[in-house]
Amino acid sequence: MTEMLLNRTSQPAAPLLTVLGDAQVPLARVHEICGPARRTLAVLWARAMEQGPVIWVQPAWAEDRLFPVGLQCWADPARFIWVHPRREVDVLWSLEEALRAGVGGVVVGDLPKPPGLTAVRRLHLAAEAGARLGGAPLAILLTPGAGGAPGVETRWHFAAMPWVDTGGAAPRFDEDIRMWQLERRRARMAPPAAWSVRAQVEAACISPLITRPASLSGAA
Repeated sequence: MTEMLLNRTSQPAAPLLTVLGDAQVPLARVHEICGPARRTLAVLWARAMEQGPVIWVQPAWAEDRLFPVGLQCWADPARFIWVHPRREVDVLWSLEEALRAGVGGVVVGDLPKPPGLTAVRRLHLAAEAGARLGGAPLAILLTPGAGGAPGVETRWHFAAMPWVDTGGAAPRFDEDIRMWQLERRRARMAPPAAWSVRAQVEAACISPLITRPASLSGAA
């Protein structure tokens, strides 16, 4: 038994993707994003990925869908592939197949509720299998409310703030500034953390994005 343990090869560390300042997420693993601005964060992560397609899987009966033309200020719409399964069972199957294909890029599951532990484990295995065939994919599950998918590598919460931080003075609303609160609420290899995300709106486009540490109040 001792000889077997000594000879066993260790798994290489997963490559990391830096998103929004110093926040990092490992590739070839499944991450959950919740909160009212969850789709915005997923698009920002897709922009940070740069390489590969963005396969966006969402049930055909979902009412709130992204408008491709509106993505132009955030990411290249030509990278996006929209998949709308008509049966609930086909949603997770489509995610597995997209991750296992080995094309890298980003695979997003825009879900009406968090999946169960078995489904998440299958998605982890599919992402790892895809990484062995080609580029390591970034797997994202979008869930409503506070999320809660079991077994995910990380869980993030993203929500807009309707005010501008004026450095200690009374906060004010500014139509040319966008502010979000980003929280890392769960991670296997990192503690909870929070960031304020600030963007300047120029000609209806968001540029650039700046992050700084924020209070952890509300993170769980």
